[in-house]
Amino acid sequence: MQTRTLLRSSIRPAGPRAMLHGLLISLALGLGIAPALADTSTDPITPSEAPQAGSIIQSPNDHRAYRAVTLDNGLEALLISDPQADKAAAAMDVSVGSDYDPKDMPGLAHFLEHMLFLGTQGYPDPDGYQRFINQNGGSHNAFTADQDTNFFFDVDPGAFPEALDRFAQFFISPQFNPAYVDRERHAVNSEYQARRDDDSRRLAEALGKAFNPAHPVNHFSVGNLDTLNSDKRPLRQALIDFYQAHYGANVMHLVLLSPEPLDVMADQVEARFSAIPDRGLSRPTIDQPLTTPGELPAAMRVKTHEARQRVEFLFPIPDPIEDYATKPDDYLANLLGHEGEGSLLAALRKAGWADALSAGTRNADGSHALFDVSISLTEAGAKQIDRIQASLFDQIARIRQHGLNAWRYDEQARLAQQGFRFQQRSEPIDAVSGMAMSLAYYPLTDVQYAPYRMDGFDADAVDELLSRLTPNNLLRVYSGPEVDGERRTRYFDTPYTLTRLSQWPAAQTLSGLALPEPNPYIAQDLSLETFDEAPPRQLVDAPSVEIWHQADSHFGAPRVEWRFSLQNPDASKDARHAALTELLAGWLNDGLNERFYPAALAGQDFSAYAHGRGITLAFSGWRDHQSRLMQTVVEQLEQGEITDASVARVKQGLIRSWQNAPQDAVYQQMQRTLGEALIRPQASTPNLLAAMRTLDANDLRTYRHQFLSQLFVQAMAVGNLDAERARREGLQVANALAPALHADDIEPLAVAAVPETPPRLHPETARDDFAVLRYLQGGDRSLASQARLAIIGQLIGPPFFAKLRTDEQLGYIVNAGYAPLLDGPGLALLVQSPSASTRKIDERMDAFLKTFDQRIASLGDEELAPYRQAVRRELLTRDQSLGERAGRLWQALAYTDVDFQRRQHLAAQVAKVTAADVKRAWQALRERAPLSISAAPGATPSDIDALTSGFGQLPAQ
Repeated sequence: MQTRTLLRSSIRPAGPRAMLHGLLISLALGLGIAPALADTSTDPITPSEAPQAGSIIQSPNDHRAYRAVTLDNGLEALLISDPQADKAAAAMDVSVGSDYDPKDMPGLAHFLEHMLFLGTQGYPDPDGYQRFINQNGGSHNAFTADQDTNFFFDVDPGAFPEALDRFAQFFISPQFNPAYVDRERHAVNSEYQARRDDDSRRLAEALGKAFNPAHPVNHFSVGNLDTLNSDKRPLRQALIDFYQAHYGANVMHLVLLSPEPLDVMADQVEARFSAIPDRGLSRPTIDQPLTTPGELPAAMRVKTHEARQRVEFLFPIPDPIEDYATKPDDYLANLLGHEGEGSLLAALRKAGWADALSAGTRNADGSHALFDVSISLTEAGAKQIDRIQASLFDQIARIRQHGLNAWRYDEQARLAQQGFRFQQRSEPIDAVSGMAMSLAYYPLTDVQYAPYRMDGFDADAVDELLSRLTPNNLLRVYSGPEVDGERRTRYFDTPYTLTRLSQWPAAQTLSGLALPEPNPYIAQDLSLETFDEAPPRQLVDAPSVEIWHQADSHFGAPRVEWRFSLQNPDASKDARHAALTELLAGWLNDGLNERFYPAALAGQDFSAYAHGRGITLAFSGWRDHQSRLMQTVVEQLEQGEITDASVARVKQGLIRSWQNAPQDAVYQQMQRTLGEALIRPQASTPNLLAAMRTLDANDLRTYRHQFLSQLFVQAMAVGNLDAERARREGLQVANALAPALHADDIEPLAVAAVPETPPRLHPETARDDFAVLRYLQGGDRSLASQARLAIIGQLIGPPFFAKLRTDEQLGYIVNAGYAPLLDGPGLALLVQSPSASTRKIDERMDAFLKTFDQRIASLGDEELAPYRQAVRRELLTRDQSLGERAGRLWQALAYTDVDFQRRQHLAAQVAKVTAADVKRAWQALRERAPLSISAAPGATPSDIDALTSGFGQLPAQ
């Protein structure tokens, strides 16, 4: 796989408003949504040919209006007018990040990011910004990267002017309230503690020990109580000094997206952001080299918490950012990261040594970067690293001798241009955040086009890059749980051993390596058919087959999203069958990997995934040639050889994933436990793991026959194809599968009801944090109940965060909100803490709920109105892409009563909710016992399946 890392690593937020809501819905539905690949086209687009706004190159599929403005203070802003936008959004990128922390205060840039949210001169309330954004249907967050700090929000368009005013004050008049400096310092420390066991952070700190000690790659970027204190100088003054030294209008880039006309937006920017001081700043640079003489070659071994083994081959190179228009690093990454026949990964998989490989650029700092070839190893592969390394250099030599071909570059460029031509929209908040950072690195002309731009093959640049990929310029990093390190890192306590080498041991290379052939899957027919908008309709309603279809031309791409749900009544009847279903889906993906990788590069994606009722086959790609891939998948499923080697490889991957579940972030473990407790049918992760260990290839061969002999097939096509073609292609798949069961033979997905005296559940966790998730379930699944709890979820989030996170500092991860499971309404209250016991968290939750009782008791219709409107507008937000629409419509089929207008009907219910309705709903919630899930170091894990097997179903009314 080719990986493209545009910029730097970052300290990203623990989760936006959807941390509970979105994850739980996805988990609950069991049908899932297969990701759609970037859209593509055949005809190249040059800067002179592309539609432009001013000097901004736009996709032909992007009909928004753009304008770039520069204020008198030097602030550069990009304005995007989109009359169809349901949300307005803004982002500010500041050209300073953790790489520029003072040496005596690591983590200060990240700490400053936190502090800017806690009150300004114009809006001094530390919780006022969050409360306003939430009240008006929005979300907000920020992240600190190595060289940038990025702030962003979205909100209902009517509230955008005031939201902008509040946002602008971050960069004009932050208070740095002394009362909150120490509190937020503890919040940063809680974030550090919550991430202290993350292997990615532990590996990153160890990696720095191999390089120049003076380079920021060795820098501790998060901050904790030891680094953020007033021992050397007053902490508040350090914040002010850093802010004044690095935050100025001419190192900031602002992006706004709104339904308003450009002239109105320009006036808003002028009125609100002109007061940002012009301090005459320029973007800082890194003046220390990444490596110094004598540091390479070197080998490093690092201990991980997770039971996974990986080797990374890291080569220092010049930062390729200046070559973004020709992308020599992408060209090379595409060849080394290829997964098709003859590739390095294909040879490693055949030998039983690896199951995944990626290549690309990382840790770029403006002057230096690392080219990384990362390989996920099997246990056998961990013993063959020298041979794997020799095979890598053999493939590099092959590229140097035979792989510098203009036709290969042209093929990549053609696919990139296809992607740009049919570019799909992202959510407004994601669009502004990404473009604000792009403005800091690319010319205005290329702020959208840069990732796709490939102007011409520069063989010399590729050859220069290849000259850096040598044994003498290599840091080899092996990581695994069995490593015994000679040293430990300071902040993440990572055991590691670093060995400087003069040469590498000789080893034999693998045979069968080759370079990719021309890609046969590139779509030829990219004509766009035009359809009138219409709701999905059922094309086939046979006893054993349902096929649904919605024709689409709204998103401007000749693409189709197909889903086939192969449903079997025994797919999850117990843990063993659920594990076999997972193994069958994994085997299908594994067996098609080499064959389908070129198709994936060409924009044809496929994945099979298991769920509670069977396996879904998900296809996302161009209309042209898609049916051929669909037939190939069915042939493999029915007739493909199930070898011992392939089953062992897939089995090891699943075991590794489930075995590592206790290492997941604690809040994720809590959410997973909630879903396993209340969604039917489903088996818990520990029981799946135990069952998987007993299975072999013979079991899967037997199960495949049993699974395919008892099927009901439900399918849907959404995209740029007509009903006749959808019916024909859908029936080709369905008829080949020959389903024999009826819909009534399949157990429907269901939500279990929390009993009157529920057990307290404990996930199996290897983390040291404490956490409590309290789930307040609605009494039934009616739209009225869903509407009322959704509004309460909007009401409860900000005060819960303000009290338990900002004021009481229980932990960094504090969240409350609406968290439905399927159509079962509920509220989830979550706190994860590095120090507060579960008893203390429970006590503080109880105290908060008593205070919130009073808030609800005094609630009037006037106060309720903006929260109700925020929920309603969120429900009526339009789909941003074809993949998003397909996912929403496919999810609708998960319910027993199929309703593609469910969101609209729920929005209508929300509009009717009164304060009296909310009070009654809240009282009913408080009278029912919540389901509590808690995690604590050393706690005995619960058998979730056994403790919840007696739960009844949540009633419909």
